[in-house]
Amino acid sequence: MATEFAAPRLSDVIASALIAKIREGDIAVGAPLPTERELTEQFETSRPTVREALAQMQIRGFLDAGGGRRPRAARPTMQTILESAGGHIRDLLGDAESGAHLEQTRLFIETGAVREAAKRRDRVQLARLEDTLTRNFAAIGTPGFAATDIAFHRELVSIVDNPVILTLHDMFVSDLLAQRPPVDDPARYDTVAYDEHRLIFRAVFDGDQATATDVMDRHLARSYRVRLEMRTQKTP
Repeated sequence: MATEFAAPRLSDVIASALIAKIREGDIAVGAPLPTERELTEQFETSRPTVREALAQMQIRGFLDAGGGRRPRAARPTMQTILESAGGHIRDLLGDAESGAHLEQTRLFIETGAVREAAKRRDRVQLARLEDTLTRNFAAIGTPGFAATDIAFHRELVSIVDNPVILTLHDMFVSDLLAQRPPVDDPARYDTVAYDEHRLIFRAVFDGDQATATDVMDRHLARSYRVRLEMRTQKTP
């Protein structure tokens, strides 16, 4: 029996054609794309169809529509791909459920990262990590604590020297820490977090991979439990 395939939508055809021109160099990266009017005439279609094609290109990282300028050709980067994926994840899962799943992702990423950091750290990296720890201590009980918390974890992950992991951290972990639910006693909560940071630093400094992984696992589990509780409360 013959298999029937749906014909591609015209917006898909337009997007694919323009992307092919960018890949082949016929449209240089950074160059403005043809106007909507020119595209409607070229493909004999309507402006809504052209706009849908341009939206697809932007999602795929082949179009830069920022700055109030005419859309320009672009090349997808790790950042644009992950940003697009991150937006879709949040849209599909919803805030509380998304947060819980991202906390779990963070746990896997950072326990692996701290293990690698304990194995490969050098003096310069340790000095930078210790500096973030010092600033973290100074911010206990203040609104600035979250920023120093982010800085400590980011510096730790950067030791692994993996741009994919670091980009994921910048996109998701920073958001999670910045949007942490309020607590009754911030100074006490911050002190607990700082003490765990200090233990993590000591284990990384000593090259103790087992202890570094164990402390990080316990450190992140508290935040993960909070997100799970939020998800449970939201579920009818």
